[in-house]
Amino acid sequence: MANNQPVYLTADGLKKVQEEYEYLTGTRRKEVAQMIAEAKAEGDISENAGYDEAKTAQGFLEGRIRELENIIKNAHIIEDQVHPTDVVTLGRTVIVREEGTDYEETYTIVGAVEADPSNGRVSNESPMGQALLEKRIGQRVTVNSPGGDIVFEILGIE
Repeated sequence: MANNQPVYLTADGLKKVQEEYEYLTGTRRKEVAQMIAEAKAEGDISENAGYDEAKTAQGFLEGRIRELENIIKNAHIIEDQVHPTDVVTLGRTVIVREEGTDYEETYTIVGAVEADPSNGRVSNESPMGQALLEKRIGQRVTVNSPGGDIVFEILGIE
């Protein structure tokens, strides 16, 4: 994710990213450095599984830190944008009903970093998010899914 593309986040989402960054660059980095030091203290590192594991952990850690730095650098806070109240935009919660059913579903449209579909937070980049963006109450949208196209009616926007 080393690019300059905007990363859409809620203020709370950015706070969580910053907290993870602080933890990884502080506490976790020290823990991994300690793991490496302890493995080195065991002697020959050429055949030291503990050392190899610690260096692998360090590689993953530094990769995640770079990813978080990029997210923070390119963060665009959703709440700071002006949202029309009658159109689905980032940060809005949408109530939909699948065509042919009585079951209502609620989704909040968020940036990809905050997406958590099992908790009703869908990415603006997902098929569902893309289908809903810029639509209004009463409109029908078609979502391309692995099981085939699904049609939803927009019942409400919050």
